[in-house]
Amino acid sequence: MVFRSVCTTFAAVMKRIAAFITLLYIALHAVGQPMMPKYEMRAVWLTTIGGIDWPRTAATSTSSIRTQQQELCNILDRLKAANVNTVILQTRVRASVIYPSRMEPWDYILTGTAGRSPGYDPLQFAIDECHRRGMQLHAWVVTLPVGKWNSAATKQIRQRFPNNIRKIGDEGYMNPERSETADYIAGICREITDRYDVDGIHLDYIRYPETWKLTVSRDEARRNITHIVRRIHEEVKRSKPWVMVSCAPVGKFTDLSHYGSRGWNAYTKVCQDAQGWLRDGLMDALMPMMYFKGDHFYPFVYDWQQHTYGRIVAVGLGTYMLAPREGNWTLETLTREMYVARSLGLGHVHFRSKFLTDNTKGIYDFTTREFDHYPALVPAMTWAQTTPPDAPATLDVTHNADGTTQLTWSAARDNNRAPYLVYNVYASATTPVNTNDPRNLIATRVMGTTLNLRPSTLNPLHYAVCAVDRFGNESQPVQDVQRPAETTTAITMGKMIENDGRTLNVPTPPANAQAEYLVIETMQGSIVAYHNCQEQIDISQLPSGVYVLKTLNSKGITYRLGGFMK
Repeated sequence: MVFRSVCTTFAAVMKRIAAFITLLYIALHAVGQPMMPKYEMRAVWLTTIGGIDWPRTAATSTSSIRTQQQELCNILDRLKAANVNTVILQTRVRASVIYPSRMEPWDYILTGTAGRSPGYDPLQFAIDECHRRGMQLHAWVVTLPVGKWNSAATKQIRQRFPNNIRKIGDEGYMNPERSETADYIAGICREITDRYDVDGIHLDYIRYPETWKLTVSRDEARRNITHIVRRIHEEVKRSKPWVMVSCAPVGKFTDLSHYGSRGWNAYTKVCQDAQGWLRDGLMDALMPMMYFKGDHFYPFVYDWQQHTYGRIVAVGLGTYMLAPREGNWTLETLTREMYVARSLGLGHVHFRSKFLTDNTKGIYDFTTREFDHYPALVPAMTWAQTTPPDAPATLDVTHNADGTTQLTWSAARDNNRAPYLVYNVYASATTPVNTNDPRNLIATRVMGTTLNLRPSTLNPLHYAVCAVDRFGNESQPVQDVQRPAETTTAITMGKMIENDGRTLNVPTPPANAQAEYLVIETMQGSIVAYHNCQEQIDISQLPSGVYVLKTLNSKGITYRLGGFMK
């Protein structure tokens, strides 16, 4: 009885500690403390199975191809605006794919017909569109499940491997205990890596099905799964060592000393030694599927944080659980988990894309306006390569007559084996530009050596550019040459609004603006504050920086009143 009482007391203390951590970080955020790190994985799982995220339109004609592509572009625009830096796109759906493969047929969702080409390469299109927006694309490969037993794709793989596909219920699975399974799945991952400029290979369902009747010991079963992981790692890294290998393990790794997993965990139940894969260098990142709350979440997320082995762990968030037909969680349940994950130095991954972009219970607003208000970079894979590229030698700033600004820099030299460099661009009102402050990031992973800034964006006084290699290592910055203050202010800042750092004097809007609200935006165009129309507004809580003041009317039309520096 005494022992039980002690355990109960300890568990209660642990709950209080978890609650205290949560409240502490929420409190720090509320008083304006800097919470957003420069490096943090912010990802979404973008599913293609059944078209539940994308696509919604079958590509059967020239016009429907364009519609299908535009659907994806609209999603990516929303994700970019939310400062998502990694899109995990379901590429191998089951035993079917969304690219022209030599190994497996087209998935039916692209055209409505299994095995039919959509008339373009969706994976290549998605890579190009993600890279154009400065986001990474990771190819999501569903490993052991092959789909409904009598589906066209499953019938095809059953004919190819008649002794290697096991039926469980009405689904088929590749047998993890046969060596040909590891070789085959590794071959798919190698095909994707060889042919596409993906930033990562992301493995799903790399485990035993929970209803699989084991005929071997659990230690041997774990070795079987690890063998598949090892073969995939070998093939991917042999092709392109900078491609990140990651997986989505079950959210609870194993039973903890004071918190049981209640029969559902990665290590024992489905034989996933995910933490061992990090320790042994077989994984660059983990995205554990932590679609739980309360005691099912906090102790287990702390356990993942204690076993990162210096690599990337991003918490898989049950964003879908906000939906009334799913878990009907409150928004606060999810946002509290996000704050705690960040406090532990972990990234976050939304499951799924649609629940984020649909703004379910306000999660998109919370993400864009508050939690991920500024950009972040995917953490560098320093365990694979530590030498950064050289900095660009020069940075030239040209202000054009049409109000646009063009940045041009010299190509930097890479010191590693990756095929090309990308560039991060920073801007601020002070010089030298602080490239350690994510608030100064205005463009990430720019391909090429020029960047054009639109006249609708308030251009700051000073810029800096860093080169980035494919492992994520960033160079020292090259800073622009400071222009004379009167010239630069007149050209780039436009009409400046007076303020004393606490109060902003609002210019009188023109009558045709039909102003109802005042909106303050950052240089990147993200909204940081709303106010009712008035002659003066309080800006004391804004961080130091450069901002735009606009009016907003009931039709959603804005009018720029000018810029201001605090």
